[in-house]
Amino acid sequence: MRNWKFNHIDFSTYPGYKGKDLGVFWSPEKTTINIWSPTAQMVELRLYKDGVRGEAYYKTNLQKKEDGIWGTVLSGDYEGKFYTFRVNDGEWLDEVAGIYARCVGANGLRGMIFNPNTTNPEDWVYDNGPRYNNFTEAVIYETHVRDFSIAENSGIENKGKFLGFTEEGARSPEGVKTGIDHLKELGVTHVHLLPVNDFVTVDEEKPLEKYNWGYDPMHYNALEGSYATDAYDGRKRIAEFKALVKALHANGIGVIMDVVFNHTYYAKESVFNQVVPGYFYRQKEDGSFANASGCGNELASEREMVRKYIIDTLKYWVEEFHVDGFRFDLMGIHDLKTMKKIRKSLDKIDPGLFLYGEGWAADQSPMPEEKRAVKRNTSQLPGIASFNDDFRDALKGNHGDKRSKGFVSGLGLREEAVKFGITAAVHHPEVNYGYIDTVDSAWAAEPDQCINYVSCHDNYTLWDKLKQSLPKASDEELRKRVKLAGGLVLTSQGVPLLHAGVDFCRTKGGNGNSYKSPDSVNQIDWSRKNEYIDVFEYFQNLVQLRKNHPAFRLAKAEFIRRDLHFCAEYQIGVVSYCLDGTEVGDSWSKIFMLFNGNTEEMEIPLPDGTYNVVANANNINEEGIELVEEKVLVEPLTAMILVQAEKV
Repeated sequence: MRNWKFNHIDFSTYPGYKGKDLGVFWSPEKTTINIWSPTAQMVELRLYKDGVRGEAYYKTNLQKKEDGIWGTVLSGDYEGKFYTFRVNDGEWLDEVAGIYARCVGANGLRGMIFNPNTTNPEDWVYDNGPRYNNFTEAVIYETHVRDFSIAENSGIENKGKFLGFTEEGARSPEGVKTGIDHLKELGVTHVHLLPVNDFVTVDEEKPLEKYNWGYDPMHYNALEGSYATDAYDGRKRIAEFKALVKALHANGIGVIMDVVFNHTYYAKESVFNQVVPGYFYRQKEDGSFANASGCGNELASEREMVRKYIIDTLKYWVEEFHVDGFRFDLMGIHDLKTMKKIRKSLDKIDPGLFLYGEGWAADQSPMPEEKRAVKRNTSQLPGIASFNDDFRDALKGNHGDKRSKGFVSGLGLREEAVKFGITAAVHHPEVNYGYIDTVDSAWAAEPDQCINYVSCHDNYTLWDKLKQSLPKASDEELRKRVKLAGGLVLTSQGVPLLHAGVDFCRTKGGNGNSYKSPDSVNQIDWSRKNEYIDVFEYFQNLVQLRKNHPAFRLAKAEFIRRDLHFCAEYQIGVVSYCLDGTEVGDSWSKIFMLFNGNTEEMEIPLPDGTYNVVANANNINEEGIELVEEKVLVEPLTAMILVQAEKV
């Protein structure tokens, strides 16, 4: 019986390899194969005609090379054939598709030899995503491939598939825009897709029988087959994902991939452990798998060949699929050195790629926190952002407690934590950090290191959280609170991220952890867009406002300290501040922002001058709604934006 404890092994003695030829590479004349397995005594290659069933029609042993590499060359054209590897390191391990499998058959059981050029859409060489002067110009929309189109009322033909994102002209039965037309109408700059790489828990042969978010990786370089129209031919999923990317790019929308390099679904049975036992995972002192992911294992990003694997994989997605950035699940498990090397390596390809992640782990790690990419170390990671969960909880209450409240649900004395989000988690002398429950100092060095959000796929939707913390609130009151939250997220400094459907009060029926709940819970109900069209239009106008005015997306921390001041007298349940747009070329030189989280109308004194109200409880109009001076009455649960009127 194999011992799966590794405290007797010094993995640093394993040879590294710097080559770019790991994996299986097709050409018409030959297929070249190389895998890294330094502990192997023998490696067998098996070829199949089918990706799931049938016996191998050909077997051969790979030849041992230097630096732990085993390889061979198959003469002739093997396109469309399937393969597996079996490693013997003293005893035979399981048959797997290999660590670098880029094309696989159904359920990732076997790799597929393929010609990548046949998967390219027309004019693919000219495809590229949007690029910005600074990441603070982004507005990100987080969604799940299946959720986005699976509902009967989506009006989309390829429901739950990559191709669902390519269909223009889709409408709900009520006639509102859905799918990619909805994204264009809202005005977001990027779509953040929950994991699209090959994951375990959905049977690709029966894709509708189970649901999962996809945070259970099997193959990191291959795509998930349940999102393809044909799970058996691995080339289909590649071609269809490229079609998704091309369609979004053609409409000025970037694609961000959610990557899960913190753990694998399987531990002992994983592809990694069946090729190089133990190496890819951190261990506790007793040699067993460490578990900072809370899922039974954690990847050892600090080891040379793990770091190489992560960087190789990210470069592959950029170069082959033209993706525009990555969101790192449980980024706080990764070591700082690896995250810095990722940024440096990707910069050589494209410095405009956006990188961000969760600055925390789910459990204890044997690697000390000061060496990991946790939120408080964000300032050490230029060009990489962390999620601002401090702002999230300040706005709606603790994410795990359905009854807890925040600023938009009526809890007073959360103003300093809201100011922390408004200033993008960078140091600001007018924020009193001693009054913030979740943090005692700024953690971002620059505003592009802060992802501001009020909800995401995790935990309750904003609508459900508000309903559960305010069970007696009317529908109209809840709408106002959602708009107030949207106003704060979309006008604050940093980078805003919206959970898909928050713009029309998405509900999951109160489910706070829907990672494997059915489509009836997770699907986006497009009829709500029609029902809450006022909320959608409010968000739409906020997005456009942010795009039109650089004062809401200052590029440097020094600009935030220079141009943003909390200029009004403090009142409980009110956050107000002044923005100066002059230095950044904004057409609005003096902006006064007001957010009333109280359930009563508030009278707020104005700075000197006459002001044009451009946003109130229900309307956003950059031309102006009304002129006011000296003071203004702000409705309950309302964001108000005022611009100093030009002197005649």
